[in-house]
Amino acid sequence: MPLITSDDFLETLAKLRQRGLPFLLSKLRPDALARTRSAFDDPTLRAANWWQVPAVRRRWNTRMTGHPDQAYEAYVAEKYLAGRHGLRLLSLGSGAASHELAFARLPQFGEVRCVDIAGRLLAQAAEIAEKESLTNFRTEVADVNALDLPAASYDVVLFHSALHHFQDVNGILARVRRTLRPDGLLVLNDFVGPSRLQWTAAQLAETNRILREVVPLRFRVRYLSRARKTSVSGPGLLRMRLADPSEAAESDRIMPGLRQYFEPLEEAALGGNILTLVLKDIAHHFMREDDAETQALLAELFRLEDAFLATHPSDLLFGVYQPRPLQ
Repeated sequence: MPLITSDDFLETLAKLRQRGLPFLLSKLRPDALARTRSAFDDPTLRAANWWQVPAVRRRWNTRMTGHPDQAYEAYVAEKYLAGRHGLRLLSLGSGAASHELAFARLPQFGEVRCVDIAGRLLAQAAEIAEKESLTNFRTEVADVNALDLPAASYDVVLFHSALHHFQDVNGILARVRRTLRPDGLLVLNDFVGPSRLQWTAAQLAETNRILREVVPLRFRVRYLSRARKTSVSGPGLLRMRLADPSEAAESDRIMPGLRQYFEPLEEAALGGNILTLVLKDIAHHFMREDDAETQALLAELFRLEDAFLATHPSDLLFGVYQPRPLQ
C-alpha cells in the first residue's frame, strides 16, 4: 500500500480551494476523532459528489427496488414492515440523516434514533424534523463505540454509508445482532470495498483507460478549478490517516461479519467500482438531465461499470438481513 500518491497532492489543493487553510491545518491535530468529525460536520460544504447525479440515483433505485423513482426506505417498509406500527429504528453513524428522516415519515415507525459524532449535521436534521412535526425523530451526539445498546431493543438497525467508517466492524455487527429483536432487520447501504480505499490494479487500469478514451476533455475539468482530470492513482495511506482516520477503516471485513451474524433476505450490488473513481471531482458536469451528450456519456459509463462488475465483486452493497439466533 503506497504511503503517498500523486492524487494526494491534487486532493490537498482541491480541499484548500473548497474549505480553506484552517481546514487543512485541522488535519494536523493529534485527536483522530476530531479529524474525523471535521471531515463531515459541515452543513454548508459544497462538493462535486458523484452519488448526487440524478441518473446514478435512478440506477441505484432500480437495482434496489426495481423502480428508478422508488427509494429503498419506502420499499423496505412496504415489503417487510407492512401493517406494523410503533417500530423502533436505530441508525448508527447517521450523518445528515436524510434517509432516517425518510423512515421517520413512514407510518410504521414510532421512534427513529440517529446517533453520530457530527453534531452540526444532526442539529440540521432535527430542525427539519421539527418543521415537519416528526415527533418520532431523535438525534444523539455520541461515539457509537461507547454507546449502550440494550438487548432485543430495536426492530430495525440502519447503516447508510456508515458501517465502513467504524473500527472493529465484527464487534459492531455482533452488538447490532444482540440489540435487534429476533424478528428485527438490519438494513445496509454501504461501501464494502478495499480498506482505506486502496483500489485494485484492475480498477485503476480501467478507470484511467476510460478517462483517456471515453470521457471528453470538457467533462474532465475539476470542480472549482481549471485543471483537468487526466489520471487516478488512488489515495496514499498517510492522507487517509490524516484526512479521516475512519474512512474505509475495515470495509473489507464487512462482508465476512455480515455472513457470521446475519442471514441475507436480499442483496443488490450497486457497483461504484469504476464510477467512484471516474466521477470524483468532475461529477458536476453530469448533473444536466436535459443534455443528450451528458446522458449518453453516463449510459456508456454505466455499461462499462457493468462489464467490470461481471468479473469483480461490487464495492457498494444494499442488503436487508435478519439476525442469526444468538448462541
